[in-house]
Amino acid sequence: MYKLLGRQTSGNVQKVLFMLEEMGAPYEREDYGRQFENTQTAEYKALNPTAKVPTLIDGETVVWESNTILRYIAASPEGQPLHGASPAEKTEVERWMDFLLSAVNPGYLAAFKGTKLPREERGAAFDAQVKDLVAQLKIMDGHLAGRDFFALGRLSIADIACAPIVKRCLDFDIDRPALPELERWIASVAVRPAFKAATGAAAAATKVA
Repeated sequence: MYKLLGRQTSGNVQKVLFMLEEMGAPYEREDYGRQFENTQTAEYKALNPTAKVPTLIDGETVVWESNTILRYIAASPEGQPLHGASPAEKTEVERWMDFLLSAVNPGYLAAFKGTKLPREERGAAFDAQVKDLVAQLKIMDGHLAGRDFFALGRLSIADIACAPIVKRCLDFDIDRPALPELERWIASVAVRPAFKAATGAAAAATKVA
């Protein structure tokens, strides 16, 4: 059984939860994160020297960095359907995982922090960072034209890695144009039971009901 250390409200933890739920893999999750004041301990840093979440424990193996965790799980027999079968197919999947980290993540983090401030306090740097974020989202939007998934014509760890972060980007209070293809894609992903379970949407819906 996998053990996942990390709070469910973390977008990077949600990626891993989404994959585990989609696979139907047995796992247990424990709350770790700054608000729990348990990622700076010597015990946690011995597992993950970055003192961030998530961290995955699989027997004697410890894995950190969310996209690396997805690749690790995808190498298991149960996870292989969510990855490519050949090296060429794997690159088709993993390029979007890398694009998320290198191109989308800087603007995402800036918007995540900046949108918590009143608009008049966000500043010119925020505007430039959001402009770059929108440019990267437009690339994703263009790629998805005529496609239901990012790679291979089916759900893969490309979609799983991108979905929790992109959904937040589309929900931010920022100036951006319509991104119809990206919005269509995230709407289709967001109704999946595994995504709802990963993001807590299913629990929230239960509470409302």
